[in-house]
Amino acid sequence: MMTFDEAVERYAISREELTVWIEQSWVRPVREGELWSFDDGDIARLELICELRRDLDINEEALPVVLSLLDQLYAARSTLRHVRDVLAQLPDPTLADVLAKLQSELDKG
Repeated sequence: MMTFDEAVERYAISREELTVWIEQSWVRPVREGELWSFDDGDIARLELICELRRDLDINEEALPVVLSLLDQLYAARSTLRHVRDVLAQLPDPTLADVLAKLQSELDKG
């Protein structure tokens, strides 16, 4: 866990900037009284935002769009992992049928 002040220092951002990111729900730390606590997911998100802003020069207006697209991509990847896990439990003949149908659909598109 990381505190608000630790995040400001670690990522060399202003308190105001981090407050805006929280208000925009770009990061969702837990608030306990007057203190914010950032978990591992929040910390990864802070690192991503800093990388997008500093390294890739994504501006404030484009950042919500980029974050939304990345969130959708991560959700799709998670869904595909679940599908893979379900497919792995199918008996071989059924799995072969499913894979053949998927390949047929891919060939069409």
